[in-house]
Amino acid sequence: MKKLLVLGLLLAVFFMAVPAVHAQSSIPIPSVTFGVGKASKPQDVAVTLQILFFMTILTLAPAILIMTTAFPRIIIAFYFLRQALGSQTMPPTQLLLGLSLFLTFFIMAPTWSKVNEDAFQPYMQNKISLDSAYNVGVKPIRDFMLRQTREKDLAMMVHLAHLNRPDTPADIPTYVIVPAFAISEMRVGFEIGFLVFIPFMMIDMIVASVLMSMGMMMLPPMMISLPMKILLFVLVDGWYLLVGSLVQSFH
Repeated sequence: MKKLLVLGLLLAVFFMAVPAVHAQSSIPIPSVTFGVGKASKPQDVAVTLQILFFMTILTLAPAILIMTTAFPRIIIAFYFLRQALGSQTMPPTQLLLGLSLFLTFFIMAPTWSKVNEDAFQPYMQNKISLDSAYNVGVKPIRDFMLRQTREKDLAMMVHLAHLNRPDTPADIPTYVIVPAFAISEMRVGFEIGFLVFIPFMMIDMIVASVLMSMGMMMLPPMMISLPMKILLFVLVDGWYLLVGSLVQSFH
């Protein structure tokens, strides 16, 4: 993190200094070109295929982040909270997404650190091959997903894939674990959302009953219940309870 901050500071200083330097002398702007040439040896083709592979991985990075991390459970719970409060745009979607991402980084930090130490760094130092780095790096992610996946969901995906009953978790392919993990995460997220809905639903019912008994049918119940729900959420320190429960649910 310190290195990223230093790099960002250096880039900011650089871009702020460019106009002043440009006023003194003309600096040529570099250009980047892409071309297709004839490969002189098989290694050139292999490097090209690796570049295409990594570009494909970057394209699929958002889907990989959503399907293999704690992100689905967190964002589902936050959206249910906003619906339960009755505030359509508050908190803003960008804020909920940002908080969900940083909580995901926080929860996945031990797993990603293990991937970095056991797979990425040895590969960058040319100590292991790309295949070995993948086999070693995917293991912590598989272990995380298996800990959060219901056996029922995993058995369903194994059955749908027409695979034999696995003897150990290592016998289950990763493409079977990922959808089973996503289904389990959505189920847990909906369970948390249901629990979040109950107290706010009770407030809506009480407010609607009181207004009806008073004959104030033209007054929208939401105008009265929304401030009360926000007050209740603040008094019980709702963000503390919800975020703490979400993080602890992964342990």
